[in-house]
Amino acid sequence: MAHQTTPPRGLSRPGKWARGAAGVAVLFLASEVLGRAGIVDRSYLPPASSITARAFELFGDPDFLFNVRVTLTAWALGMLIAIAIAVPLGLLLGSVPAVNTAVRAIVEFLRPIPSVALIPLAGLLLGSGLSMEVPLIVYASSWPILFNTMYGLHDVDPTAKETLRTFGFSRLQVLLKVSLPSAAPFIATGIRLAAAIALILAVSTEILSGFGDGLGMFIAQAGTGPDGNRDVLAGTIWAGCIGLIINMVLVQAENRAFRWHKAQRSGAS
Repeated sequence: MAHQTTPPRGLSRPGKWARGAAGVAVLFLASEVLGRAGIVDRSYLPPASSITARAFELFGDPDFLFNVRVTLTAWALGMLIAIAIAVPLGLLLGSVPAVNTAVRAIVEFLRPIPSVALIPLAGLLLGSGLSMEVPLIVYASSWPILFNTMYGLHDVDPTAKETLRTFGFSRLQVLLKVSLPSAAPFIATGIRLAAAIALILAVSTEILSGFGDGLGMFIAQAGTGPDGNRDVLAGTIWAGCIGLIINMVLVQAENRAFRWHKAQRSGAS
Protein backbone atom coordinates (compact mmCIF):
# COMPACT_ATOMS: atom_id res chain seq x y z
CA MET A 1 0.00 0.00 0.00
CA ALA A 2 1.51 3.29 -1.08
CA HIS A 3 1.97 5.91 1.56
CA GLN A 4 0.74 9.38 0.72
CA THR A 5 3.41 11.96 1.38
CA THR A 6 2.50 15.37 2.66
CA PRO A 7 4.08 18.18 0.63
CA PRO A 8 6.56 20.24 2.63
CA ARG A 9 5.13 23.40 4.06
CA GLY A 10 6.76 26.71 3.29
CA LEU A 11 8.24 29.03 5.83
CA SER A 12 5.85 30.87 8.11
CA ARG A 13 5.67 34.66 7.93
CA PRO A 14 7.89 35.09 11.05
CA GLY A 15 10.38 32.67 9.50
CA LYS A 16 10.52 34.66 6.29
CA TRP A 17 10.98 37.89 8.24
CA ALA A 18 13.76 36.28 10.28
CA ARG A 19 15.62 35.18 7.15
CA GLY A 20 15.22 38.59 5.57
CA ALA A 21 16.47 40.31 8.73
CA ALA A 22 19.44 37.94 8.86
CA GLY A 23 20.40 38.83 5.29
CA VAL A 24 20.21 42.56 6.03
CA ALA A 25 22.26 42.08 9.21
CA VAL A 26 25.00 40.21 7.33
CA LEU A 27 25.18 42.95 4.69
CA PHE A 28 25.23 45.64 7.39
CA LEU A 29 28.03 43.94 9.34
CA ALA A 30 30.10 43.32 6.20
CA SER A 31 29.87 46.99 5.23
CA GLU A 32 30.70 48.07 8.80
CA VAL A 33 33.75 45.81 9.05
CA LEU A 34 35.10 46.78 5.64
CA GLY A 35 34.75 50.46 6.45
CA ARG A 36 36.04 50.38 10.03
CA ALA A 37 39.00 48.10 9.29
CA GLY A 38 40.18 50.27 6.42
CA ILE A 39 40.00 47.37 3.98
CA VAL A 40 37.99 49.67 1.73
CA ASP A 41 38.59 53.42 1.67
CA ARG A 42 35.88 55.15 3.72
CA SER A 43 35.50 57.77 1.02
CA TYR A 44 34.25 54.99 -1.28
CA LEU A 45 32.37 52.83 1.23
CA PRO A 46 31.59 54.53 4.55
CA PRO A 47 30.65 52.24 7.47
CA ALA A 48 27.05 51.07 7.40
CA SER A 49 26.33 52.79 10.72
CA SER A 50 27.40 56.14 9.22
CA ILE A 51 25.22 55.63 6.15
CA THR A 52 22.23 54.61 8.26
CA ALA A 53 22.67 57.61 10.55
CA ARG A 54 22.76 59.91 7.53
CA ALA A 55 19.59 58.28 6.15
CA PHE A 56 17.81 59.05 9.44
CA GLU A 57 19.11 62.62 9.34
CA LEU A 58 17.60 63.09 5.89
CA PHE A 59 14.19 62.24 7.34
CA GLY A 60 14.25 65.62 9.04
CA ASP A 61 15.51 67.56 6.03
CA PRO A 62 12.60 69.46 4.34
CA ASP A 63 14.47 69.81 1.05
CA PHE A 64 15.14 66.08 0.90
CA LEU A 65 11.53 65.22 1.76
CA PHE A 66 10.40 67.57 -0.99
CA ASN A 67 12.54 65.60 -3.45
CA VAL A 68 10.99 62.37 -2.20
CA ARG A 69 7.50 63.79 -2.72
CA VAL A 70 8.39 64.82 -6.27
CA THR A 71 9.51 61.28 -7.10
CA LEU A 72 6.47 59.66 -5.46
CA THR A 73 4.15 62.05 -7.28
CA ALA A 74 5.67 61.11 -10.64
CA TRP A 75 5.50 57.42 -9.66
CA ALA A 76 1.84 57.62 -8.62
CA LEU A 77 0.71 59.55 -11.69
CA GLY A 78 2.61 57.23 -14.01
CA MET A 79 1.14 54.15 -12.36
CA LEU A 80 -2.44 55.44 -12.49
CA ILE A 81 -2.17 56.32 -16.17
CA ALA A 82 -0.46 53.02 -16.98
CA ILE A 83 -3.23 51.05 -15.26
CA ALA A 84 -5.91 53.11 -17.04
CA ILE A 85 -4.29 52.35 -20.40
CA ALA A 86 -2.84 48.86 -20.04
CA VAL A 87 -5.78 47.05 -18.39
CA PRO A 88 -8.41 47.99 -21.02
CA LEU A 89 -5.90 47.42 -23.81
CA GLY A 90 -4.96 44.03 -22.37
CA LEU A 91 -8.64 43.08 -22.12
CA LEU A 92 -9.13 44.11 -25.75
CA LEU A 93 -6.08 42.28 -27.08
CA GLY A 94 -6.77 39.22 -24.95
CA SER A 95 -10.43 38.88 -25.90
CA VAL A 96 -10.46 39.95 -29.57
CA PRO A 97 -7.98 37.82 -31.57
CA ALA A 98 -8.35 39.97 -34.71
CA VAL A 99 -7.18 43.09 -32.86
CA ASN A 100 -4.37 41.15 -31.21
CA THR A 101 -3.12 39.96 -34.60
CA ALA A 102 -3.35 43.47 -36.08
CA VAL A 103 -1.24 45.18 -33.39
CA ARG A 104 1.07 42.32 -32.40
CA ALA A 105 3.90 43.54 -34.65
CA ILE A 106 3.73 47.05 -33.18
CA VAL A 107 3.71 45.72 -29.62
CA GLU A 108 6.67 43.42 -30.25
CA PHE A 109 8.57 46.31 -31.85
CA LEU A 110 8.02 48.73 -28.96
CA ARG A 111 8.38 46.31 -26.04
CA PRO A 112 12.17 45.68 -26.28
CA ILE A 113 13.05 49.40 -26.44
CA PRO A 114 14.68 50.29 -23.09
CA SER A 115 12.85 53.12 -21.38
CA VAL A 116 16.13 54.60 -20.13
CA ALA A 117 17.28 54.98 -23.73
CA LEU A 118 14.32 57.29 -24.35
CA ILE A 119 15.31 59.77 -21.63
CA PRO A 120 17.36 62.09 -23.90
CA LEU A 121 14.60 62.15 -26.53
CA ALA A 122 11.92 62.75 -23.88
CA GLY A 123 13.99 65.58 -22.42
CA LEU A 124 14.22 67.29 -25.82
CA LEU A 125 10.54 66.86 -26.66
CA LEU A 126 8.88 67.19 -23.25
CA GLY A 127 11.24 69.29 -21.16
CA SER A 128 11.89 68.48 -17.50
CA GLY A 129 9.88 67.51 -14.45
CA LEU A 130 6.64 65.58 -14.44
CA SER A 131 5.98 66.29 -18.12
CA MET A 132 9.01 64.12 -18.96
CA GLU A 133 8.99 61.60 -16.12
CA VAL A 134 5.36 60.56 -16.24
CA PRO A 135 5.27 59.50 -19.94
CA LEU A 136 8.45 57.45 -19.48
CA ILE A 137 7.03 55.78 -16.37
CA VAL A 138 3.78 55.04 -18.21
CA TYR A 139 5.70 53.51 -21.12
CA ALA A 140 7.85 51.29 -18.91
CA SER A 141 5.21 50.16 -16.44
CA SER A 142 2.45 49.45 -18.97
CA TRP A 143 4.09 46.30 -20.34
CA PRO A 144 3.83 43.99 -17.29
CA ILE A 145 0.24 45.11 -16.68
CA LEU A 146 -0.68 44.62 -20.34
CA PHE A 147 0.81 41.14 -20.69
CA ASN A 148 -0.39 39.93 -17.29
CA THR A 149 -3.90 41.04 -18.22
CA MET A 150 -3.70 39.10 -21.48
CA TYR A 151 -2.25 36.06 -19.70
CA GLY A 152 -5.03 36.21 -17.13
CA LEU A 153 -7.68 36.14 -19.84
CA HIS A 154 -6.12 33.01 -21.32
CA ASP A 155 -6.40 31.32 -17.90
CA VAL A 156 -10.18 31.81 -17.64
CA ASP A 157 -12.26 28.62 -17.49
CA PRO A 158 -13.77 28.23 -20.99
CA THR A 159 -16.73 26.28 -19.56
CA ALA A 160 -17.83 29.28 -17.52
CA LYS A 161 -17.71 31.52 -20.57
CA GLU A 162 -19.59 29.06 -22.75
CA THR A 163 -22.26 28.65 -20.08
CA LEU A 164 -23.00 32.38 -20.06
CA ARG A 165 -23.02 32.52 -23.85
CA THR A 166 -25.52 29.64 -23.89
CA PHE A 167 -27.85 31.72 -21.75
CA GLY A 168 -27.63 34.62 -24.18
CA PHE A 169 -25.04 36.85 -22.51
CA SER A 170 -23.12 39.13 -24.86
CA ARG A 171 -19.34 39.07 -25.28
CA LEU A 172 -19.03 42.23 -23.15
CA GLN A 173 -21.18 40.74 -20.37
CA VAL A 174 -19.09 37.56 -20.37
CA LEU A 175 -15.94 39.68 -20.19
CA LEU A 176 -17.20 41.70 -17.22
CA LYS A 177 -18.87 38.86 -15.29
CA VAL A 178 -16.37 36.01 -15.83
CA SER A 179 -13.17 36.97 -17.63
CA LEU A 180 -12.30 40.15 -15.73
CA PRO A 181 -12.86 38.71 -12.21
CA SER A 182 -10.85 35.60 -13.14
CA ALA A 183 -8.02 37.68 -14.60
CA ALA A 184 -7.98 40.15 -11.69
CA PRO A 185 -5.28 38.29 -9.66
CA PHE A 186 -2.98 38.30 -12.71
CA ILE A 187 -3.66 41.99 -13.27
CA ALA A 188 -2.79 42.68 -9.62
CA THR A 189 0.50 40.83 -10.04
CA GLY A 190 1.26 42.89 -13.14
CA ILE A 191 0.54 46.09 -11.21
CA ARG A 192 2.89 45.00 -8.43
CA LEU A 193 5.68 44.28 -10.91
CA ALA A 194 5.01 47.56 -12.70
CA ALA A 195 5.19 49.50 -9.42
CA ALA A 196 8.82 48.46 -8.93
CA ILE A 197 9.68 49.27 -12.56
CA ALA A 198 7.98 52.67 -12.25
CA LEU A 199 10.00 53.59 -9.15
CA ILE A 200 13.26 52.47 -10.75
CA LEU A 201 12.52 54.51 -13.84
CA ALA A 202 11.45 57.59 -11.85
CA VAL A 203 14.74 57.65 -9.93
CA SER A 204 16.82 56.76 -13.01
CA THR A 205 15.20 59.48 -15.09
CA GLU A 206 15.99 62.08 -12.45
CA ILE A 207 19.61 60.90 -12.18
CA LEU A 208 20.26 60.79 -15.93
CA SER A 209 18.36 63.89 -16.94
CA GLY A 210 20.66 66.16 -14.94
CA PHE A 211 17.99 68.72 -14.09
CA GLY A 212 14.77 69.10 -12.11
CA ASP A 213 13.93 67.75 -8.65
CA GLY A 214 13.38 64.36 -7.09
CA LEU A 215 15.14 61.63 -5.15
CA GLY A 216 17.24 60.71 -8.18
CA MET A 217 18.33 64.32 -8.58
CA PHE A 218 19.34 64.41 -4.92
CA ILE A 219 21.48 61.28 -5.44
CA ALA A 220 23.06 62.73 -8.58
CA GLN A 221 23.94 66.04 -6.92
CA ALA A 222 25.09 64.42 -3.67
CA GLY A 223 27.96 62.75 -5.50
CA THR A 224 29.59 66.14 -6.10
CA GLY A 225 29.49 67.18 -2.41
CA PRO A 226 32.27 66.91 0.20
CA ASP A 227 30.62 63.88 1.80
CA GLY A 228 29.25 62.62 -1.49
CA ASN A 229 29.35 58.85 -1.22
CA ARG A 230 27.64 58.80 2.17
CA ASP A 231 24.79 60.97 0.87
CA VAL A 232 24.53 58.92 -2.31
CA LEU A 233 24.28 55.68 -0.35
CA ALA A 234 21.84 57.20 2.15
CA GLY A 235 19.62 58.35 -0.73
CA THR A 236 19.90 54.90 -2.26
CA ILE A 237 18.75 53.35 1.03
CA TRP A 238 15.73 55.63 0.93
CA ALA A 239 14.93 54.51 -2.61
CA GLY A 240 15.23 50.87 -1.58
CA CYS A 241 13.06 51.34 1.52
CA ILE A 242 10.36 53.12 -0.49
CA GLY A 243 10.36 50.29 -3.01
CA LEU A 244 10.19 47.71 -0.21
CA ILE A 245 7.24 49.46 1.45
CA ILE A 246 5.35 49.77 -1.84
CA ASN A 247 5.87 46.08 -2.59
CA MET A 248 4.80 45.01 0.91
CA VAL A 249 1.61 47.07 0.72
CA LEU A 250 0.73 45.68 -2.70
CA VAL A 251 1.49 42.09 -1.67
CA GLN A 252 -0.73 42.40 1.41
CA ALA A 253 -3.53 43.95 -0.64
CA GLU A 254 -3.18 41.23 -3.26
CA ASN A 255 -3.27 38.44 -0.67
CA ARG A 256 -6.35 39.86 1.04
CA ALA A 257 -8.29 40.65 -2.11
CA PHE A 258 -7.52 37.38 -3.90
CA ARG A 259 -7.28 34.85 -1.09
CA TRP A 260 -9.71 32.66 -3.05
CA HIS A 261 -7.25 32.52 -5.96
CA LYS A 262 -4.40 31.32 -3.76
CA ALA A 263 -6.63 28.66 -2.21
CA GLN A 264 -7.78 27.59 -5.68
CA ARG A 265 -4.19 27.24 -6.88
CA SER A 266 -3.24 25.26 -3.77
CA GLY A 267 -6.19 22.94 -4.27
CA ALA A 268 -5.36 22.40 -7.93
CA SER A 269 -1.79 21.45 -7.09
